[in-house]
Amino acid sequence: MSQYKKVLVALDLTEYSPEVVKRAKALSSELDVRITLAHVVEPLALAYGGDIPLDMSDVQEQIKEQSAKRIAVIAKRFEIPDYDCRILIGQPEAEIRALADEIEADLVVVGCHSRAGLSMLFGSTANSMLNGASCDVLAVRVGD
Repeated sequence: MSQYKKVLVALDLTEYSPEVVKRAKALSSELDVRITLAHVVEPLALAYGGDIPLDMSDVQEQIKEQSAKRIAVIAKRFEIPDYDCRILIGQPEAEIRALADEIEADLVVVGCHSRAGLSMLFGSTANSMLNGASCDVLAVRVGD
């Protein structure tokens, strides 16, 4: 696996996220491998179909701040520097693919919940990454 020099780990910030990072770290035991952690916050307007009668920008910013705190805890645990942590806003599949291209990732690591088997994978962010990424993708099975 020494061919991987830049690894992007896409996290949903659930309790399974450390498992995904641990797997990525195991693949990258060499000193010259750079791991970037990323989480995508979906805009509230997309979640509610754009029909939000209130200004939700404060709530959106709070969600982004909470996500940044959670990813920082994971990064510290795995000795990943703050500058290699990204919180993005948008559609997860598109944002992760764009970031992978931006940082010239060799590998994208995503978690896939095993409790629903392949039906959970297909149609998910992991499946979209498998079909649309310009680099290798590792789907890490997590959960029960």
